[in-house]
Amino acid sequence: MKPLTATVFVVDDDEAVRSSLRLLLKSVGLPVSLHASAQEFLASYDPAQPGCLVLDIRMPGMSGLELQRHLSLRGAIIPIVFVTGHGDVPMAVEAMQYGAFDFLQKPFRDQDLIDRVQRAFEKDASTRRDLGEIGRIQARLASLTAREREVLVLVTSGKANKVVAAELKVSPRTVEIHRARVMEKMETQSLAQLVRMVMEVERHR
Repeated sequence: MKPLTATVFVVDDDEAVRSSLRLLLKSVGLPVSLHASAQEFLASYDPAQPGCLVLDIRMPGMSGLELQRHLSLRGAIIPIVFVTGHGDVPMAVEAMQYGAFDFLQKPFRDQDLIDRVQRAFEKDASTRRDLGEIGRIQARLASLTAREREVLVLVTSGKANKVVAAELKVSPRTVEIHRARVMEKMETQSLAQLVRMVMEVERHR
């Protein structure tokens, strides 16, 4: 089967912005896919598709931050470069805490975007190589305690720490500690990658 081509997915509700980004990225030979909304992107995106996502942080309907969370729970490890206005820097910082790759503040230089996209492509390729080593993932899973496995299952199903704490009848702080240990043992800092690891192991059973 022919490997999928790494693509830059641009999600922005402003048609002029989409068109200008398409011209810029095409000018340096990068495949581009344009989407006017987060919902439109989600409807067609395949997590197996390599590349990166250039995402407007403020959009009507589903915001860029909401899309980021949806993708994490689908096990989509695609690096996200957020494009933000002046007042959106706190939101961008929050996005970075949730695992975004980078953010660019408008107005930005063309070369700055191209550089970030190229680095995001490299990060995506590296992450996919790591995920391909299924034996290592299985060994990491085997190192988890019974309670850590319970936390892993609940967290990767999209449940917040407070909900996990209630289900396991422990304190939210205890869940945070277990969650940190799970991330450390699984050698990842990203919920999306953790979800993806679980999906890969299931797929190989």
